[in-house]
Amino acid sequence: MSDRIAQLEQQVLEALPKGLFIGGEWIETSSTIPVENPAKGAPFAEIADATPEQAVLALDAACDAAASWAATKPRERAELLRRVFDLINERKDIFAALMTMEMGKTFNEALGEVAYGNEYVRWFSEQTCRIAGYNSIAPASGKRILTEKVPVGPVLAITPWNFPLAMATRKIAPALAAGCTVVVKPAKLTPLTTLLFGKILQEAGLPAGVVNIITTNRSGATTGPLISDPRMRKITFTGSTEVGVGLLRQAAGRVLRTSMELGGNAPVVVLADADLDVAVQGAMDAKMRNLGEACTAGNRFIVHESIADEFTKRFTERMAAQTVGYGLDPATNVGPLIDNDQRSKVLELIQDAVDKGGKITTGGNRLDRPGYFMQPTVVSDIQPGARVLTEEIFGPFAPIITFSTEQEAIDIANGTDFGLAAYVFSNDLRTAMRVGDGIETGMVGINTGVVSDAAAPFGGVKMSGLGREGSELGIEEYLETKYYALPL
Repeated sequence: MSDRIAQLEQQVLEALPKGLFIGGEWIETSSTIPVENPAKGAPFAEIADATPEQAVLALDAACDAAASWAATKPRERAELLRRVFDLINERKDIFAALMTMEMGKTFNEALGEVAYGNEYVRWFSEQTCRIAGYNSIAPASGKRILTEKVPVGPVLAITPWNFPLAMATRKIAPALAAGCTVVVKPAKLTPLTTLLFGKILQEAGLPAGVVNIITTNRSGATTGPLISDPRMRKITFTGSTEVGVGLLRQAAGRVLRTSMELGGNAPVVVLADADLDVAVQGAMDAKMRNLGEACTAGNRFIVHESIADEFTKRFTERMAAQTVGYGLDPATNVGPLIDNDQRSKVLELIQDAVDKGGKITTGGNRLDRPGYFMQPTVVSDIQPGARVLTEEIFGPFAPIITFSTEQEAIDIANGTDFGLAAYVFSNDLRTAMRVGDGIETGMVGINTGVVSDAAAPFGGVKMSGLGREGSELGIEEYLETKYYALPL
């Protein structure tokens, strides 16, 4: 087994570009950034560290390519994206192994992300040829109203570390489909997948400068000049609410278009009439997808008091049965957290919940081995005041809260500044919809623990963000409506 893993790791390393991607060229830098394998707690690659000046060069390249790319026929853009889709499929194992190495998720789950992320490429290749305006007659003036959709212009895309391929494709694919050029700044913890994606774009025939990728250890210093540059027209960001608020403040100075997919604190509401088999499986899906390091992850398990004991028993058994280890080992179904800081935060939240009256039913500890591993954890009897009721977890920790009335469940679910995703389990669709209607959120899963789909509008309310990604709405984030008034 170790030989197979070593061989796969070597194949990944041989496929990797490690420079900045600017104007269609790969550029090395004197300063580099180590990229760590969280399963080993040690670096396995070095990448370029862009300066602010090099970031501006990336914007220069995007601006130089903007007019010609916007003028490209929609069908040509669509066919290029379809080539990208095919090339990613051909290299799905390399992409998956790379994500396992730099982020920690298991190989099988990484394969799932390849399929999910690549679906955005296919979806928006199909949306490219559906961009349309309209014409009509103004009722009062009698003039003809003619509209067309035009690209916003150069885009700054800032992506997170937890879904390194999917978050890149979810932003880059609609931007390209709309006719926009892009400067991408991936997270420094997981930049390699985005760089490999850039290599695929180049191989597919994307013109130089249309997509540029800058990796950096100085995010604020590097993106600041781009945001303040009058040539930049839009920011799309996925990450923490704290950082998103800061970016919105910067964007306000230039009245930049923004798309913000920020933090979450997803409630999982299990009603008294829920099918427990379905609810427990949905809870596992909602909690353990991506090791719990997802903004849509189940964060608070709000369970009716009449079934709480049985739900807790079954859920605990499932969590305790997980095999923790290196994601390239087929026996593993739970990998490490991204780094020690994230693991420490999750363990702090567990300790806080216990200190305030919660009871650990399984897990609760870090694992004494190299890497950033911890036990999948369930804590029951969560009491008011526990930090986990209002803070995002981002790890394999499931807190269980009980309720007695439907309105109490809704109030607990809404007791947070976030509103990205929620999950409701009930055998009565009307009841489930009524509870879903009462929860302040952008997305609701009914009897399922997975809501993400390229064809569905992804986004939240309150402090969880602005705008929608995916679906027919996703491309609209990169288009402006231009109106012509024509006399008859």
